[in-house]
Amino acid sequence: MTFKIATDSCCNLPEDIIDDLDLTIFPLVFMIGEEQHQSYLKGEVTDLQQFYTHMREGKVFTTSLPNLKGAEAELKAIFESGNDVLYLGLSSALSGTYEAINLLGNDLVKNYPDRTFIAIDTLAASLGQGLLVYYAAKMRAEGKTINEVASWIRENLLHMCHWFTVDDLMFLYRGGRVSRTAAFAGSLLNIKPVLHVNDEGRLIPVEKTRGRMKSIRRLFEHFKETFTEPLSDQTLAISHGDCIEDALTLKKMIEDEYGPQKFIINYVDPVIGAHSGPGTLAFFFMGSHR
Repeated sequence: MTFKIATDSCCNLPEDIIDDLDLTIFPLVFMIGEEQHQSYLKGEVTDLQQFYTHMREGKVFTTSLPNLKGAEAELKAIFESGNDVLYLGLSSALSGTYEAINLLGNDLVKNYPDRTFIAIDTLAASLGQGLLVYYAAKMRAEGKTINEVASWIRENLLHMCHWFTVDDLMFLYRGGRVSRTAAFAGSLLNIKPVLHVNDEGRLIPVEKTRGRMKSIRRLFEHFKETFTEPLSDQTLAISHGDCIEDALTLKKMIEDEYGPQKFIINYVDPVIGAHSGPGTLAFFFMGSHR
C-alpha cells in the first residue's frame, strides 16, 4: 500500500527536493496590505530576495493559515487515488496550521474507510520540520510502511535540534517574542540573540552575544556539543533570511572541522520570515537532545 507525505510551506525545503520526493505542500498565506500570496504555491514564484528587501524598507507583512479548501481538495484527490497520507506539520506551539489540517484530514478520511490519515505535530519549524519530512520521504523510498515511518518520526522528532540567531531584534519584538525595551537596547548595543526551539515546539531565547560573527560561532558550538554520531549519516540544514554569505560562513566552520558534509541550504519562507526578519540564520541537525 502506497502513501503520500504532506507538509506545509514552513518546511522550507527547496522546490527541487519537494518535486524529487513527491511531497504534497499546503501553502500558508502571507499578505502585504490587501495583496495576498500563498507561500510555495505550485506555479506561483515568490521573489524571496525582494520579499526581504521590502522588509528592510519597513513594509509590514501579515500571515495566516493555509487555504483549507485547497487542502481539502488535495487530500480528497490523494484518498481517491488509493493513497494514504502522512502529514508532518509545523509546530502547534507556533501556528494553528497543524490543528487545522489534522481536524480536516481526520474528518475527510471517514469517507474513505480503506484509507489511513496520520498527522504528527513535529514540534519543529523551517528546515527542522523540513529535515523530518526529508528523512520520512527517504524511508518511504526504502520501502518502509506509513506506520513504520510515523513511528520513527515520533521517536526522533525531539532529537531535531534548532539553533538560530537574528540580525534585528525589532522583528522579534513585533512578533511578541521580546519586549520593546530589550529590542531597542539590543539594537543599540549590537546584541545578537541565540535562540532555539524547545521540546514543546516553542521559540526560546537562550543567550545573548555581542556581534554577528559571535552569534554564528555559537550556532556552531551548540552543534559541536550535541550532534549525533556518525555525522556522515546526517543531512545538515541551514535556512536564512537573505543572508547567504552568513549561511556559507557557518557551513565553512563545520566543514573546516569535520570535512565535507551533506547540506540543504535555503531561504526562510515568507510566513516565518515575516516574524523573524531579514538576517535570520538557522541551523538544524540531529542531536542527543534539543
